[in-house]
Parts: sequence; C-alpha cells; structure tokens
Amino acid sequence: MLKVGIVDDRQIDLDKVVGIVSQIDNVEIVFATTSAEEAYKRIKDEEIMLLVADIEMPHLSGYELADIIHSHALHIEVIFVTANSGYAVHAFEINVHDYIMKPYTKDRLKTSIKRVMERSGQAEITGRLYIKQKNNIHIIQKKDIIFIERTGRSSTIFTKNGTIKTYQTLKELEGELRERDFLRSHRSFIINIHYIQNFELYAKNSFVVNFDGLDETAMITKDMVDYLQENYF
Repeated sequence: MLKVGIVDDRQIDLDKVVGIVSQIDNVEIVFATTSAEEAYKRIKDEEIMLLVADIEMPHLSGYELADIIHSHALHIEVIFVTANSGYAVHAFEINVHDYIMKPYTKDRLKTSIKRVMERSGQAEITGRLYIKQKNNIHIIQKKDIIFIERTGRSSTIFTKNGTIKTYQTLKELEGELRERDFLRSHRSFIINIHYIQNFELYAKNSFVVNFDGLDETAMITKDMVDYLQENYF
C-alpha cells in the first residue's frame, strides 16, 4: 500500500489531485490539505511514502518541504504539480521524483504515481556478488554496492563497508548486476541509483556524481542523466 500526502493551497487543485489519486489501486491518502504548515506537521508525524505538492504556497513552499525531506534523508518521494517551471532544475538536484506542469491530464499523474509504486516494490536489492581475488572469494551484498569504477586492468567496487578490487571487467560485473537499480552511467562506471546525492556539471556532456556517505565520486554522461530523469525519477 502506497501511503500518500497531498498539499495544494488552492482547493480546486487539491480536489483534482485527490480525485485522481483515489482512483489508483493500493494507494491510501493519509492527508490532503491546503496548508503547507499542516503538511509539514503531518510529514513529521505520519509515515507517508509519497508527497504530491504544489510549489508556490503561502508561508512555506512545496520546494521547501521537498528540501526538508531531502536534507533529513526521509524515505519520501516527491511529485511537484505546479504552474511554475522555474524550479525544475533545482527539483532534480534534491531528487524529486517528478515535475508535472499544470494543466495536466489525470493519466500523466497516474503514470507518475505508478512509477513510484514500481520503484518502492523494487527498492530492496537482493542477492550477492561473489568476487574472486587471488586465493580469496569475497561475498558482497548487492544492496551495499554504491558504485564500481574501472581503472586500467582492474575494477574497484565501492561499498558501504569499504572497497574491493577485482580483475573482472565492467561488462562482466554488469552482467551480474541485472537489477534496475544499477546503471552503466559512463564507460568507466556503474552506479547504484539509490545512493545518488546530486550531480555537478563537469564538462559540456558529463557530470560528476556525488553519493550519500561517500567522498569518492563517479562520472555520468549527459545522455545518461536524461535517461535517468526520464525512466527513474
């Protein structure tokens, strides 16, 4: 069951979102309010998995709500439904799931919410990776892999618990990491999308990827950022 909170300061717009969301199976509307301050209180007190929010609201904006969710590492997806296109770039920087411009069709919002449901169903990566290293075999939980980098003749696997080097190629490792959560972001990198913190422009067609809880960085091409935004967020 996907638990959803909804906030829009215009009652007519709020009613539209509520009407659409209530038609989706396996979705529970935990709260729907015209007050961003009320939404903030409910976010702290209630266990929701998705917030559907307008951006420009009195006193507290939807962007500020999303920034609070991001900065406190709350496991809440955010969909903006707004008439203002000016926050789109900043929204992606704080990992907003989607940015829907008003006016919109009910299918547009339904499709976005169903993507959230698919992601939540696949959020827990299972399985292990077996890495041979001289006379040793390392067993790595796939969910602990943050990214993999190819340098020279070896690959370095960065995990929550440290790094492991292997002579397996990225192509070989990619074949063992068939989960949707892993993305070949660059010819030298495979990244786990769940650990992405943000992207920083590096060159015209590439970005640096920063990860939660890790100083090391990876690279991603502009084409793959576009693909990631279209198919994952």
